Amino acid sequence: MEILKEIEKLKKEKNAVILAHYYQDGMIQDIADFVGDSLELARKAVEIEAETVLMCGVYFMAETVKILNPEKKVLIPYPKAGCLMADMVIEDELKAFKEENPDYTIVTYVNSSAAVKALSDICCTSANAVKVVSSVEDEKVLFVPDKNLGSYVAEQVKDKEIKLWNGYCPVHEKLTAQWLEPLKKKYPNTEVVVHPECSPSVRKLADFIGSTSQIIRHVKASDKDSFIVGTERGIIHQLKKIKPEATFISAYETFICDQMRMITLDRIANSLKNGVYEVKVDAETAKKAKSAIERMLAL
Repeated sequence: MEILKEIEKLKKEKNAVILAHYYQDGMIQDIADFVGDSLELARKAVEIEAETVLMCGVYFMAETVKILNPEKKVLIPYPKAGCLMADMVIEDELKAFKEENPDYTIVTYVNSSAAVKALSDICCTSANAVKVVSSVEDEKVLFVPDKNLGSYVAEQVKDKEIKLWNGYCPVHEKLTAQWLEPLKKKYPNTEVVVHPECSPSVRKLADFIGSTSQIIRHVKASDKDSFIVGTERGIIHQLKKIKPEATFISAYETFICDQMRMITLDRIANSLKNGVYEVKVDAETAKKAKSAIERMLAL
């Protein structure tokens, strides 16, 4: 495809590196220099030497890259690619909670805005949320913004009082136990792997619960050859690469994040060619948010 050749040419001309999340379209994953989940992308961001970083993901991911690389030009091909979960917590509400509850440690999922991260004590991803909450010295924790991931953490961490923000991922929330149970019966020898952003009732039906990177590692090590996949179907592109002989069934047919899919090959080429759309985070917000992110990475 000509567009793929153009993107490769532009990458070299602009001294640019492309990062992509597992929820991107397979072709975008293939042209990226690095593909990962939120934790892997955050780790990779601090290692980048290129002048320009193009993030193929949603806006909070590009913000995180900019916070960790303030001197670099960070681009996102479509700036309106957002996260509905991140929109479920706003700065003023979290600020009011902090003022009224100073005895709570604020643990914030990276699926949040820079402004919300700046009000947090420490960030986490789905891959390390249990480890992060376990590391908190205080007994009281507010988990922001995903109530499903937060409830999963609470199941693992028994010595903390964990208060959950009322946020969730609409894409994972759409998968219900009523939908998954008949699917399990239809494919009785199939292993069910789900993301902890799924509801507790769905997680109870799973054989394995983990972040996208953890699901990939689990499937690679599994002796099963058939899997029901309870997360955004973009991950199946990677799963087929590591286990081409296996069968992968999306837990529901339209398990797709429309926001992630706003990133397209044409928009990537346009972003590289014209230097749009550059991500900016004001210095004070970036400084505070970076502190919370670095505490997570230090673990």
